[in-house]
Amino acid sequence: MIKCIVDLFGDEAYARYRHRLFYLVLVLIVVADFVVPRAHVEYLWERLPGWSAVYGFVSCVLLIFVSKFLGHQGGLMRREDYYD
Repeated sequence: MIKCIVDLFGDEAYARYRHRLFYLVLVLIVVADFVVPRAHVEYLWERLPGWSAVYGFVSCVLLIFVSKFLGHQGGLMRREDYYD
């Protein structure tokens, strides 16, 4: 059982299947955002369908770019042989 899961996420032979599975999950999350009623919202943008998915995706991409910037331009990243 565990070997099947490891093969699914690690083997290149399953790359196409893995991508389709991830896209299917993403579509299901966005569709669920349209279906689930939002009764107790505090801000206007929380009523927009798909807001949670867009906000999460943009936040993740922004976090990656900020960390890359801090690592390369901010001087946090060192050469591989820095401590030798």
